Amino acid sequence: MERSTSRALKRWLGVGLGLAVLAGALFVPMPAGTTRIVHEADIARSPADVYAYVTTPANWPLWHPSSLAVSGDAGHSLNVGETVDEDFQVAGRRGRATWRVTEREPDRLWRIAGQINGRDAGIVSYSVAPNNGGGTRFVRTFEYGAHSLLFAFLNAVTLRQQIEEESAKAVRQLKATMERGS
Repeated sequence: MERSTSRALKRWLGVGLGLAVLAGALFVPMPAGTTRIVHEADIARSPADVYAYVTTPANWPLWHPSSLAVSGDAGHSLNVGETVDEDFQVAGRRGRATWRVTEREPDRLWRIAGQINGRDAGIVSYSVAPNNGGGTRFVRTFEYGAHSLLFAFLNAVTLRQQIEEESAKAVRQLKATMERGS
């Protein structure tokens, strides 16, 4: 009887240890794996108008459904090195990101890198170019990494789809807002 109790105890300890290792593995940092989400729209406004509007963070809550509020010196088109804080709700998750401008080519390209609680949160790029109709071809790209196996799993199962939908809605709303003349 004592021998079978000992075996059962060892088995349960083994199962418990295996589950603990598996749970710990979900939070182990992963090598870079990047998700890239791209949405485009033709906007009946000049590239200069679109560029000035999207690179002024105070405007983000007016067209991007995930942007709840922006604070800091956000009322102008930001230059390389400038930062703002954004309160957001992405895929049901609320938080605050600090965005820093990393690249700026007036009326062509603007890129920002985000951090949330000191961890990389992704890179957003806006590019504008004249289109054949006299307006602007706007392209929004959002790239983010999976920091853990758990995040990679959640991204594959649900997060990416939600972020895709929010990004597509943002670009549609930007087009509507810009073409209304706001």
